[in-house]
Amino acid sequence: MVQHWDLLGIDAPQGTRDPVVLAQDEGARAVLVVLAPGQELGEHQVRENAWVVVVEGAVRVSAGGDSFDASTGSLFRFDPGERHSLASVGGARVLLILSPWPGAGHYPAA
Repeated sequence: MVQHWDLLGIDAPQGTRDPVVLAQDEGARAVLVVLAPGQELGEHQVRENAWVVVVEGAVRVSAGGDSFDASTGSLFRFDPGERHSLASVGGARVLLILSPWPGAGHYPAA
């Protein structure tokens, strides 16, 4: 069954505090994050491959000592465990795809 999302029309009024999980299964997780002007996703890492698409606006992406200014249409990929951050001066929408979901060791052993 085909699923469809209007990434420019989805509301996330709290910015980084209000990410929207669009879809999730054993293969991947897709999350829309709306960065309000001045917001950032501080340095972090995930256990999955992380794909980041700038859907709208502009962000500064930092990883491994390098920084990149990216705008609409830019795509980034981070290896599992690779530390990175995103910040936006004017606001942006980014689509995060984490794969495989969940990554090895994502959940702590019980």
